[in-house]
Amino acid sequence: MTCKTRFMLFTVSAALAIFAGCAQPPDVPVPEPQDAVHQPPAEREAGRDLTGKTEYRGAELRMAVTAQKGLMGNTGPGAGGIRMPSEPVNRENYANFDDNPVQRVAEDPVSTFSIDVDTGAYANVRRLLRVGQLPPQDAVRAEEFINYFSYDYAPPTGRGTPFNVIREIAPAPWNADNYLLHIGIQGYRPAQREVPNANLVFLIDVSGSMNAPDKLGLLKSSLKLLTRQLGADDSVSMVVYAGASGVVLEPTPGNQRATIIAALERLQAGGSTNGGAGINLAYAMAEQAFIPGGINRVLLATDGDFNVGTTSIEMLKNLVEEKRNSGIALTTLGFGTGNYNDHLMEQIADVGNGNYAYIDTLNEAQKVLVDELHSTMLTIAKDVKIQIEFNPAVVAEYRLVGYENRLLKREDFNNDKIDAGEIGAGHSVTAIYEISLVGSRGQLTDPLRYQDEPVTAPKGEEIAFLKMRYKAPDSGQSQLLEWAIERSKMRDDVREASEDFRFSAAVAAFAQQLRGGDYTGEFSYADIKALANSARGDDPYGYRGEFVSLVTLAGSLAQPEPLARVDGED
Repeated sequence: MTCKTRFMLFTVSAALAIFAGCAQPPDVPVPEPQDAVHQPPAEREAGRDLTGKTEYRGAELRMAVTAQKGLMGNTGPGAGGIRMPSEPVNRENYANFDDNPVQRVAEDPVSTFSIDVDTGAYANVRRLLRVGQLPPQDAVRAEEFINYFSYDYAPPTGRGTPFNVIREIAPAPWNADNYLLHIGIQGYRPAQREVPNANLVFLIDVSGSMNAPDKLGLLKSSLKLLTRQLGADDSVSMVVYAGASGVVLEPTPGNQRATIIAALERLQAGGSTNGGAGINLAYAMAEQAFIPGGINRVLLATDGDFNVGTTSIEMLKNLVEEKRNSGIALTTLGFGTGNYNDHLMEQIADVGNGNYAYIDTLNEAQKVLVDELHSTMLTIAKDVKIQIEFNPAVVAEYRLVGYENRLLKREDFNNDKIDAGEIGAGHSVTAIYEISLVGSRGQLTDPLRYQDEPVTAPKGEEIAFLKMRYKAPDSGQSQLLEWAIERSKMRDDVREASEDFRFSAAVAAFAQQLRGGDYTGEFSYADIKALANSARGDDPYGYRGEFVSLVTLAGSLAQPEPLARVDGED
């Protein structure tokens, strides 16, 4: 028997032994992932995400890598086990972040952040739960969960101020020693005759990664719904990109639906993904058909898997940030699974003066592009910032729930050059603080030894002072609004709070629970469900009822797996 034959028999036997669990893997030299980049395309199947990570799809190399590392545990996304050749590669990308910490008012009394009307995180997590997966913690952004839902806030009385602000305080459902400060913003909802004409550019990813029913197929159906809402004075252009980009529909009146839909129907997926080139061309088309005083917006529909051309998230953000100065906003619509890049979609929408939604079903497309069309498309206030100063004589600690990637420096509040979030027509935005009062047992931090704790302070009946800055859509100068938040308006029982307060608190608790529940104590999924059920109220589209179902599903998925029964055991 030759040495070569003996070696082949050894490697086959070793592989069988590994799978049988009766041998340790041999020391097989395995190339580092970056080595595959230098292989000819015919000899490798590799994908590259925006972090530069290379994902191997060759079954043999996967087997060798997992064998050498001893990763023989559970398979599936994030599990680190051996993935069978037929199992799809999961290259979904989420930005890592930590929950906002508890702040001691005596040391840091001021909180400043930019508002956020994105909803993509909630719809994306819903997709994961429906296929039986608890989401990665970084996929959960609490503010996008809370703001997915509409709330019955009183609207502003006129267009002079584009929104009305409500303040409500009641005990925290998950900690009876603390309170929740609920801030609700309701945007002005214009009459149909007040809505300006729209110049929309559909920027559509037709790369090979979009070749799936829940990607390009669903994308086409979604944009058809939007097309039916447009009129003769609106304009639609269509730009596609894969390895290269091109115009498939010049600016076309919105009432020429047959022409627009025919252009959508002709789209086919194939090739790599050069998103940067597509973005440049889409903005050029938007500038060509620009409507002064109108809605000028690029709608980027993709799975976010940019793998050629400009692939760095920071470079793409810089590109979009430069383009927003032209008065053209960017909305991102996410589609698909497996390689979905949530990180990119959320970030470039933020810097593009737009919003981010994830479309997992045609019902979600109906919500975003039909039922909430004006909220999605028409901006009524831009660069909206919130700043709260807590009164140290009343409040000992505070914690902002969510908005981790929207935090601003204190000095940014008065700096009109600092970008912030936008509010769409009729949109509601909600922010929630958990606060501990002076003397409360709910405090988590100790006072400093060498710093005096304030005992009294001016305006002792005020819990906090709320300030907001915003710009009109066509202005570069901000306007200031201010309100005192008074202690006399606190409710002592959460059951006395409004339905909006209680439901948004249930949503906030759910998001925190999915992120590990570090601050929600013993508050369980069953408790969240009960709280949400008590505050469903008028639910014409069924979104609140669907939320309750998701909480139930997450509670079931979070249960520990039963131990396998060993033969001979009872």
